[in-house]
Amino acid sequence: MFRNIKDTLSRSTAMKATAVAGLAVAALAMGVPAEVSRSYADAVNVQAPQVPSFANVVDAVSPAVVSVRVESRVNPVADDDDSFGLGRGFDDLPDDHPLKKFFRQFEQQQGRGPQHGQNQQKNSDDKGRLRPVAQGSGFFVSEDGYIVTNNHVVSDGAAFVVVLNDGTELDAKLVGKDSRTDLAVLKVDGKGKKFTYVDWADDAKVRVGDWVVAVGNPFGLGGTVTAGIVSARGRDIHSGPYDDYIQIDAPVNKGNSGGPTFNLNGQVVGINTAIFSQSGGSVGIAFAIPATTAKDVVTDLIKTGTVSRGWLGVQIQPVTKDIAESLGLSEASGALVVSPQDGSPGQKAGIKNGDVVTAVNGDTVKDPRDLARRIGAMQPGSKVEVSLWRAGKSQSVTVELGSLPADQNQASDDDSQPNQPQQPSSEKALADLGLTVGPSDDGKGVAITAVDPDSDAADKGVKEGEKITSVNNQQVSNAGDIAKVIEQAKKDGRTRALFQIQSGDGSRFVALPINAG
Repeated sequence: MFRNIKDTLSRSTAMKATAVAGLAVAALAMGVPAEVSRSYADAVNVQAPQVPSFANVVDAVSPAVVSVRVESRVNPVADDDDSFGLGRGFDDLPDDHPLKKFFRQFEQQQGRGPQHGQNQQKNSDDKGRLRPVAQGSGFFVSEDGYIVTNNHVVSDGAAFVVVLNDGTELDAKLVGKDSRTDLAVLKVDGKGKKFTYVDWADDAKVRVGDWVVAVGNPFGLGGTVTAGIVSARGRDIHSGPYDDYIQIDAPVNKGNSGGPTFNLNGQVVGINTAIFSQSGGSVGIAFAIPATTAKDVVTDLIKTGTVSRGWLGVQIQPVTKDIAESLGLSEASGALVVSPQDGSPGQKAGIKNGDVVTAVNGDTVKDPRDLARRIGAMQPGSKVEVSLWRAGKSQSVTVELGSLPADQNQASDDDSQPNQPQQPSSEKALADLGLTVGPSDDGKGVAITAVDPDSDAADKGVKEGEKITSVNNQQVSNAGDIAKVIEQAKKDGRTRALFQIQSGDGSRFVALPINAG
């Protein structure tokens, strides 16, 4: 019995050995080692479209981008550093004093010391020493050394040093600047050297979502590259009448001002000029001056050092939906004339307060900014056809543009709405409008002596002490005049009337509902 069991076991063992041998042979045939080993899964390898590298663009444009160091004269008395409360500056310390040596070394490392012969000579000027006050960015637009940057970078400067991509430092002179577009041009003398420069892009072809690369000098660190996309176009940040910024989300910080934003062809689509931030650092919202705007301004600055702009000479404000309805306009567009300036080209051509500028040379005017840009882009002396909406119908006048004075208040081409109170006069109620009015002190218009805080007039900013000079472009001198104009507007099917409100700082238009009562 035991033998039979042994024989059975022997035969079973032999069969198992044969099976294992067969598996080994099969494993070898498949290229797997016969000996037992630990197995691993394949490493992750995703086959997906790769984001294009910006390296080629950066290599090509970097030599054209510079850092701009701005120096200003500082009064020798104020120049003393009393940071430690010692009652004297460190310049008064002995030459071998450790603190004096430390600050001298620090200044030289920051480019502030007298290591440059020319700066050393300037620092000895008895009118004050030159000290760095700002750092920004810029870029070459010509091989002979013209550099574009921001006006706010150089505005307070008395001397300028440009640092090239390879570390070379060159003194620069200010060619011209334009505060309205925040642009400036510097010039360096390369002594025959030809500089790498960049060209302007057609920013009209730039689309929201396009990749862009910003190159500049953030926080004074030196050449730095960031990338992002175009987030929006036509941004108005209320910095002036020519606001038309490209918004990008590339990290742009202090020191990037004046630096270029490139497309993937290495062309400048915009010039970094501002950021939106509560912390002072990038939050992904930066604004660049469009290339088309910058190109024209830079060309003028290089040629003459100044920018010549056409001048219409009228104070304007936006046409709101309420104002459009009160005037019988089909849509809220154009620029409402608050008042033409005395002797201005607009006044001479017959433009009146209450007119709405709807087009210039046949091109539709969208809003006050659009009108300001169109007129400003034209040369003084140009004759333009200005289309107006007046008294419920269209008409046009021909205006010979003047030259915008250098110190002209931008409000003449912008939408200012002053509202300073004057002294109240006697009272009479216009309950439907929430206003109490009376005779004005000068006999012109109707004084507002009280405003119902729950009325539409109060919501629109109408205040006690202001004056109503016209309603629907008809002069008024008492409450009866106002009532007559309102009644006529109701008969014409209007639901709102256009009030011209005068205050101590000027006048504005406000559309008020007249369908109550």
